[in-house]
Amino acid sequence: MKRIVILISGRGSNMQAILEAKLPVEFAAVISNKAEADGLAIAQQHGIPTAVLSHKGFDSRESFDTALAALIDTYQPDLVVLAGFMRILSAGFVRHYEGRMINIHPSLLPAFTGLNTHARALAEGCKLHGCTVHFVTPELDHGPIIAQAAVPVFDDDTPESLAGRVLVQEHLLYPAVVHWIAEGRVSLENGLVRVRQDRIDPATALRSPC
Repeated sequence: MKRIVILISGRGSNMQAILEAKLPVEFAAVISNKAEADGLAIAQQHGIPTAVLSHKGFDSRESFDTALAALIDTYQPDLVVLAGFMRILSAGFVRHYEGRMINIHPSLLPAFTGLNTHARALAEGCKLHGCTVHFVTPELDHGPIIAQAAVPVFDDDTPESLAGRVLVQEHLLYPAVVHWIAEGRVSLENGLVRVRQDRIDPATALRSPC
């Protein structure tokens, strides 16, 4: 059974979705860089060990990441899951967990890396928007894509309404990906992800407008 460490900075809604999915994994710990993160209480309610390591006590990103990696490694994880961990990670940290650290991003990568993805999608007139689960690499939001979920964009959408619709899909997609990894269905080959799955009917593709 794979051991998982989850990193959060806030309420941890994606973390909560993963914890409540009853996956065949062992949650070794939930770690936050903020003691006030609401997600810590949620993890504790699920009986998951928690820890806090504040980045404010370090003079550089690299020194914090070194300490964070040392803390994570005490739990001997097979997979590190970023669930709203609001830190840009150093290259050395990312390479330490190469191929075993994943993130969810609120856009259909490679479009709209970084922040304010929903407002940017609306400004560009996108007809489809969504979320992406990917392996983490040193280049921000550019790691190999594992899975994506798309939603239609409506003419009267606001960034908030679009974000809410995407978040519903995040809470479905992220637990599914963790489950696939736990089952050994995900492989990384020459920089691309392969997911062993049943074929789907191409007629079920989401189109917008429809």
